[in-house]
Amino acid sequence: MTEASSRPTLEAVAARAGVSRATVSRVVNGGDGVREPVAERVRRAVEELGYVPNQAARSLVTKRHDAVAVVIAEPEARVFADPFFALQLRGISKELTAHDNQLVLLLTEGRDDHARVGRYLAGGHVDGALVFSLHLDDPLPGLIQGAGVPTVFGGRPGWSDATPVQALVSDRPGEAEGTVTARTATAVYVDSDNRGGARDAVRHLVGLGRTRIAHITGPLDQTSAADRLDGYRDVVGDADPRLIAESDFTPGGGERAMRGLLDRIPDLDAVFAANDLTAAGALRVLRERGRRVPEDVAVIGFDDMLPVAEQTEPPLTTVRQDIEGMGRLMARLLLGRLDRGTPPAAGPAPDAPAGVVLPTTLVRRASA
Repeated sequence: MTEASSRPTLEAVAARAGVSRATVSRVVNGGDGVREPVAERVRRAVEELGYVPNQAARSLVTKRHDAVAVVIAEPEARVFADPFFALQLRGISKELTAHDNQLVLLLTEGRDDHARVGRYLAGGHVDGALVFSLHLDDPLPGLIQGAGVPTVFGGRPGWSDATPVQALVSDRPGEAEGTVTARTATAVYVDSDNRGGARDAVRHLVGLGRTRIAHITGPLDQTSAADRLDGYRDVVGDADPRLIAESDFTPGGGERAMRGLLDRIPDLDAVFAANDLTAAGALRVLRERGRRVPEDVAVIGFDDMLPVAEQTEPPLTTVRQDIEGMGRLMARLLLGRLDRGTPPAAGPAPDAPAGVVLPTTLVRRASA
């Protein structure tokens, strides 16, 4: 006897529970119209026999695959080297698991992969998509729209012209207050207050008496990096452009940017780095050049990723964003759209937020 033929069948569950096959199917697939005592008998029979529904057959009934694609618009080497992605994936995975959904991870090594991702999504393998780390010229949003898949984005999409308005994320007890975009938005997204967090960081440096504050940016074709640069400029105004060094959110990029800054402006006295990995690279270069932190140069990062921020020398002052919470909220918003049956091209449902911007917090440690 093969393994497949030894598995309990729908008919076996029906016989054990003393009901019809159709009744078992309705209970297993979450349908209505079955009295609770009968449904309980079916569930008990399912457990006793170890019955596992056939997903393909179940999808024909429910029109759902109970699977969600997570699309990260970055190459594999970047994704597995940056703890940001691990934290966000952990939040997404927790929420999907709690709702008995599978996570399907899709990465993009290059432009050829974008077409592959688009074909996969259009093929009806998943119910929806969670997409993050997009770049401004990324073709993925258009491909996803063409695939007709309900989508929630991580980070404010660069093409969204929605105007933020203050509101609560939800009425769940203990839910953090954030910003919900106006109903004219065309994209559903979850983001952090990147600009406000950057302002808090730079104001802290100004409050310490620092006057030559440099900024090491992230890639400026991503809205998070552009927003953090805007927050820096909100505080310093028309600062010397030589104090701004564009980088790429990596430790190596932080090292290169820090060397360039010190070569151009040797007497700078503070650095706001666009993320913790960049700050870690900057700290290494400052130590190599004999600059004391924070006595000579104060340093602040962004993210508060504990494996990075607490292990730098000295421990890093940084702006905390709830990365794992962002992932959970992205998944929650998508599952809510799926439960409501919102058409993919219709935008947010009338009772759903178009975009949520979560607050940030400055975490003070020894570097500033």
